[in-house]
Amino acid sequence: MNGLSKGTGKVEIALRWDPGPAGEPPVDLDLVAGTYAADAPYGDPSYVVHFDSRSPDGTIYLNRDSTDGKGFGFDEVMTLELERLDARYGRVVVGVAIQQRAEDRTFADVTNPGLRIREGYTDLATDDFTGVLGATAATVAEFVRDETGAWEFRAGVHGFEDDPATFTRAMGAPRRS
Repeated sequence: MNGLSKGTGKVEIALRWDPGPAGEPPVDLDLVAGTYAADAPYGDPSYVVHFDSRSPDGTIYLNRDSTDGKGFGFDEVMTLELERLDARYGRVVVGVAIQQRAEDRTFADVTNPGLRIREGYTDLATDDFTGVLGATAATVAEFVRDETGAWEFRAGVHGFEDDPATFTRAMGAPRRS
């Protein structure tokens, strides 16, 4: 990164999927963001943003929340205004969890899932979850503040086999190679 770069600023994370077959319970994917203190980047999250919530300072919020994938284009959208996030936070991890209702579901059970991470009009990453078909949840983005205060985006989809409540506690752990 050169001296003129401000790093990653305002990011949109968008998720899409097609509704499940007729007569089946709806498929519900949820975007989840965990924010971690600069002095404890792999500890418990300072707070978690998910459906029906937003960050205390309003810098991370859901623009759109779908419970069934019915809609055109992207069904669930989260915005992260990293440039406004307080300096006490040094890491943000974003994930996708599949709501587990009547039966356990994995990404293999989701029709046509897709992910787009964008800053302005620039796509930073896209994915279709084929690398984590057996997972019930996945981290999809990590943003880390460097020593200058600029945010760095780290791409990668990493699967988990946890229920949504367990996932929000485990998603911030150091990645295993």
